[in-house]
Amino acid sequence: MTKPHPEPVQVVKQRRDAALRALASCVPYNRFLGISFDRRGDELTGVLTFDDKLIGNPMLPALHGGVTAAFLETTAVMALSWEYLWDDFESGLIDVAQLEAGDLPRLPKTVDFTIDYLRSGLPRDAYARARITRLGRRYASVHAEAWQDNRSRPIAQGAGHFVMPERADRDDD
Repeated sequence: MTKPHPEPVQVVKQRRDAALRALASCVPYNRFLGISFDRRGDELTGVLTFDDKLIGNPMLPALHGGVTAAFLETTAVMALSWEYLWDDFESGLIDVAQLEAGDLPRLPKTVDFTIDYLRSGLPRDAYARARITRLGRRYASVHAEAWQDNRSRPIAQGAGHFVMPERADRDDD
């Protein structure tokens, strides 16, 4: 019996990128704000593409605090969702076509999310990454950080707790 050949790396990469794009675009607020996600290995980076509608204080000008908070929370939810749904994407239980058709899987629900505003967001693209500090069967904790030109100079950071969707096949905690 011969072993099946593994898929070419480029095919796997394209499938994973398409799944991430479809998952992120299923959330209307992501589309409205212009939030997309970039994947490098197992690390997701949220990208908030600058648009004039995101300005809260035109005198500075600075990104609206609510936009910054939403960007961090969305990045945290997407990181959790990607981690939580990874096996389903890889095994084919969730197909990109399902997501593109609007069949969105259950996503984590925010219990609380605390933001620390560290400096004004300037009128340019922003980036964010989330680090999952705990992922259990029912509950998760995430820390997120947003920056613009220099990752070592974040504009905001946040920490949140989330209720995870129920899954009958999940036995870890």
